[in-house]
Amino acid sequence: MGNGNGALEGAVVAVAGAGGAAGRAALLRLAEAGAVVVASDNDPVRLAEAVDAARYAHGGATVTGEPVDLLDLDAARAWAAETEKEYGRIDGMVHLVGGWRGSASFPQTDLADWELLEKLLVRTVQHTSLAFHDALVRSDRGRFVLISATGAAKPTAGNAAYGAAKAAAEAWTLALADAFRKEGGEDGPAAAAAILVVKALVHDAMRAERPNAKFAGFTDVKDLAEAIAGVWEKPASEVNGNRLWLTEKP
Repeated sequence: MGNGNGALEGAVVAVAGAGGAAGRAALLRLAEAGAVVVASDNDPVRLAEAVDAARYAHGGATVTGEPVDLLDLDAARAWAAETEKEYGRIDGMVHLVGGWRGSASFPQTDLADWELLEKLLVRTVQHTSLAFHDALVRSDRGRFVLISATGAAKPTAGNAAYGAAKAAAEAWTLALADAFRKEGGEDGPAAAAAILVVKALVHDAMRAERPNAKFAGFTDVKDLAEAIAGVWEKPASEVNGNRLWLTEKP
């Protein structure tokens, strides 16, 4: 719904990990759809650039940025509370905090990689979901959106830490979906937790760096942003607890 008339018009959406390429695309798409976008990232410079780009592209859109330490549950709760206090509601939390570490083989797995990925890919999901749960339930269109990877369903030998972290994040998000289902009672869930699954992401700068690469099965960050916006265009019952595949199932 690129005309700004739709489910996202006037919605307040928080985006965690907004400073990367996927974050930039998501901020642009959400702003285009008429949402108030509240972004965070642990890199203040990248965050400011992403926020400025979305504001510039969509004059009049409300896009703000705030560095938040999502490894601190109290900081995540404070971010949610301040956002709801300022705008009166929260209709979405899009989790885009990423990270990758891998090894040449399974025996060469470095458990330091797990320690890092568990923080980035699991702990931040736990903290944002716990912090934003109540506000999303209060919304008439609350959505929690996790970006996951095919590696969660079919981990490879050199990606044990990454696959395990993604699988844990998915399980946590499905538990949130079950909470939304139970809280909705006989009427069904009013809020939804959905998982968008990609093989990997690609953006224009990557293509420019590797003009001969095929990037087979990769999802462009613009298409991911479109899919994120699409989660609001379907009823909560259709997307709650579902994996929405943006690439071929492994």
